[in-house]
Amino acid sequence: MEQKSNTFLETEPIGKLMGKYAVPCIISLLVAALYNIVDQIFIANADYLGSYGNAANTVVFPLTVVALAIAVLIGDGCCAFVSICLGANEKENAHRSIGNAILLCVAGSLILTALYLIFQEPILTMFGGRVNEDTFRYSKEYFFYISLGIPFYMFGQAMNPIIRSDGSPKFAMASTLAGAVVNIILDPVFIFAFQWGMMGAAVATVLGQILTAILAIWYLRHMKAAALQKSSFALNRILIAKFLPLGICSLLSQISLVAAMAAINNMIRQYGALDPIFGQTQYAQIPMAVVGIVMKFFQIVISIAVGMAAGCIPIVGYNIGAGHKDRARSLFTHLLLAEAAVGAVALVIVECFPHQLISIFGAANESAYYTDFAMKSFRIYLCMMIFACVNKGTFIYLQSLGKALASTVLSMIREVLFGVGFALLLPLFFGLDGVLYSMPVSDILTFLIAILMIRSTYQTLRENKEVIR
Repeated sequence: MEQKSNTFLETEPIGKLMGKYAVPCIISLLVAALYNIVDQIFIANADYLGSYGNAANTVVFPLTVVALAIAVLIGDGCCAFVSICLGANEKENAHRSIGNAILLCVAGSLILTALYLIFQEPILTMFGGRVNEDTFRYSKEYFFYISLGIPFYMFGQAMNPIIRSDGSPKFAMASTLAGAVVNIILDPVFIFAFQWGMMGAAVATVLGQILTAILAIWYLRHMKAAALQKSSFALNRILIAKFLPLGICSLLSQISLVAAMAAINNMIRQYGALDPIFGQTQYAQIPMAVVGIVMKFFQIVISIAVGMAAGCIPIVGYNIGAGHKDRARSLFTHLLLAEAAVGAVALVIVECFPHQLISIFGAANESAYYTDFAMKSFRIYLCMMIFACVNKGTFIYLQSLGKALASTVLSMIREVLFGVGFALLLPLFFGLDGVLYSMPVSDILTFLIAILMIRSTYQTLRENKEVIR
């Protein structure tokens, strides 16, 4: 019988493995998040763009998340499936699923790019881009160049978890980090030195994404545990049907953010127009710019939460495939405690230092209304970060167990039913502040459901029955 690969996943201490896989995954996701955040920081501090450019960035941001959602559907699903296959020593299915994931990613990215370029104006309008004329103009400029980079962005993001499943989390981290460094270096050059404005921010981002994609291609040609072959790229619907459901939770966690931001942006535009301050043309873009910034900080925190959980996917999948449920249970405990700790640190930061946070995003160039609304937004919108992190970790852990249905249903409840529903409902009663209340209310209700799932998961991992559904 052929010798198994990655056997260290069933022998090394759980804490050590979690650090080995989770830290590079966290850094990879943080770096991916920084692409858009870095753009927004430099845009906000360019006095010729300011809050108008900031608002435009907020409008375009969820559209980049659509691309990310499709990428993680393919990449995380394939990562979970490959890890289970390697744990069960099924290398043939492992390399074939990777080849099919590559085909899906390339095809999906080209289709999405075409849709973005063809339907640019109605898409931007749908996401609140017409809050005022300057914001819409900047949105179109930024969105056009970002759309051209979608194939490179999606490929790099989809291959990242697949590279981790092959036993190379550090390379996955380094490839994403290299692209982000390029973006960070070129942003100030293009925005301040060349005065290219929104185009400069977008071009810097795309060049970084191209580098990440090139590095991913290099690694795919040098796979270790699941080396690619010509037969890997033969379309196999059976394998696709097995690994795609394992990525649905990751898809929903991203795509729901898009739905929530579409609802939030439109509620901000509608109820901001009724506000005595933000109803004035010169201040109309402020709520959208501010909420976008708050959500960017949330994205940083949730990237850590998701990174810890996603980094555990290869470990959990391998040990379940190898029959070591006790190790999978121990890892779940470690994960929940770490998620709660991250949420607690984030909570202290947003409640105690909101002024310092908003100052990073050009508050010195804006009116007092900008700073005041930003401080209130940080403190209300993110006040349940502990619950948010634990919820996210629980959902992704279920995904790593192969429980795609349970993970998907829970994500749908949190992100669509609660996230979008309360964003639309609460402003009816609380006006603009209702948008801010929607996040903590959603996280509290979701946590009550997550408690039940946590208990059920522990029980499953103690019983002698098949985990993978």
